[in-house]
Amino acid sequence: MKILRQGFLLLVLCTFIFAGFEVRALTYDYSASIECLATPLRPQYDGGIIVNPELNHSLEGWSSFGEAKMQHRESSEGNKFVVAHSRNQSHDSISQKINLESDKLYTFSAWIQVSNGSAPVTAIFKTSSGFIHAGAVVAEPKCWSLLKGGLTVNASGPAELYFESNDTSVEIWVDSISLQPFTEEEWKSHQDQSIAKIRMGNVRIQAVDAQGNPLKNATISIQQKASSFPFGCAINKNILTNNAYQNWFTSRFRVTTFEDEMKWYSNEPSPGREDYSAADAMLQFARSHGIAVRGHNVFWDDPHFQPGWVNSLTKRQLFSATFKRVNSIMHRYKGQVIGWDVVNENLHWNFFESKLGSKASALMYNWAVKADGANTLFMNEFNTIEESRDGASTPARYLQKLREIQTFPGNRNARMAIGLESHFVTPNLPYIRSSIDILAATRLPIWITELDVQSGPNQAWYLEQVLREVHAHPQIQGIVIWAAWNPQGCYRMCLTDNNFRNLATGNVVDKLLYEWGLKASASSGATDSNGSFEANLSYGDYELEISHPSATNSSLVFKFNVSSTTASLQPLRLQLSA
Repeated sequence: MKILRQGFLLLVLCTFIFAGFEVRALTYDYSASIECLATPLRPQYDGGIIVNPELNHSLEGWSSFGEAKMQHRESSEGNKFVVAHSRNQSHDSISQKINLESDKLYTFSAWIQVSNGSAPVTAIFKTSSGFIHAGAVVAEPKCWSLLKGGLTVNASGPAELYFESNDTSVEIWVDSISLQPFTEEEWKSHQDQSIAKIRMGNVRIQAVDAQGNPLKNATISIQQKASSFPFGCAINKNILTNNAYQNWFTSRFRVTTFEDEMKWYSNEPSPGREDYSAADAMLQFARSHGIAVRGHNVFWDDPHFQPGWVNSLTKRQLFSATFKRVNSIMHRYKGQVIGWDVVNENLHWNFFESKLGSKASALMYNWAVKADGANTLFMNEFNTIEESRDGASTPARYLQKLREIQTFPGNRNARMAIGLESHFVTPNLPYIRSSIDILAATRLPIWITELDVQSGPNQAWYLEQVLREVHAHPQIQGIVIWAAWNPQGCYRMCLTDNNFRNLATGNVVDKLLYEWGLKASASSGATDSNGSFEANLSYGDYELEISHPSATNSSLVFKFNVSSTTASLQPLRLQLSA
């Protein structure tokens, strides 16, 4: 640190405020309920474009759909709702006709109850080009559950909203329905406003002399040293021997997941013969470059991705082998990874449940708690936000499985987290946002763990859309792109060619890294007549260098942090030497 000339004090005051946005748009409602309530809440946006959303005007605007019979009812508390009964087909329900526009994004919600049992209910929009699933919920009797989703359409025109359940023995009760359109500009404003609020702070710096007089034209240079938002990409063992791959990767990312090298079939190709050499070397590489690692994965419930020798084990032998596996990998890397995908894709597959019983996943999380309970334990799944038509992994189904794990004896204090793989074909942004809203109501950490987009002419554009959407969501705490480089080609999406020149997808990533201040961002300028300088910075660690024309060949350097909890920094007063 160099010293300014005799006679001056440098007083640096930094305060952090959320950047102000004046957005002329209807505010998006991120709220969601995952509790089954005795009385439904009021419809979001007062129902939006839905006619008679609270059923306070009898059945105005509503019709029966299919062969269902429709009835207007009122509870003893005075709540009015509509019921579809005498159902013979899954689609027999109630409906409302509306007009949808192709340049709008629609968020949808409704409160659902069934007459008995427990049944999935889906909201569907029938359009001229097909049927669009807007969202689903597992409805219960005697209380109301929130169904929240969203949709877009390819062509403007008439549509019909209705509800569907494969269990035709139940009545479907519906209340507090909402369908709210947003323009693309409004949707983008939600993203920008959210990023400014949850990811960035406005830094104000003032330089004054020993008498408290402002120092005009002091030169300010601010350099980011580390971003606080984990944004990364998967890697594989190719990175260990390829300098170009290493340089490209380490200049961009601060978190990673190993593509295959921590999976059971890689670590124990034959019983008792463990091989962690590749994972060890990759972990050392990551550590040497300050890159955090997610543990992926302890188990994979897909029967196609087990070590070959596992399939022939008896139940007792498999129980012993899985218990050994948990303790082997989790003890080996305890304290070296930032989280574990304990049982991967256990909504779509059930290899271990079919062999060890229906509570196998919950039991494995119990073992994980005992092996590395201070770490974050993820339930990692695909199509929870990607595909509204996949009934196996809707947000409601995800929450069901999550509760099963959490309520298993010994798991109450497990540090659970939500892992959303995010393998997209054609992104449905309103469905993505609404689905995350539902999951966010758990107040658990949520990560985007394996993000990619299927190859096609819109791949880079879709990638940018998805990245902007998930980074802007207030509850997303980390993003990992699934694009580990391989000379024979990546899993579904590469970011570079084989010479590590960016493809269009890589250009998107670089653009957003700079735009969001996640890659060595810098800000510089001079203080104004009040000795002040402002910069809008993403949360993270920074180094500030300041000098003044009155000084002779000198400057001052200090470090500071910008975070959501930083209201201000105490004034820094530095006594100058003679």
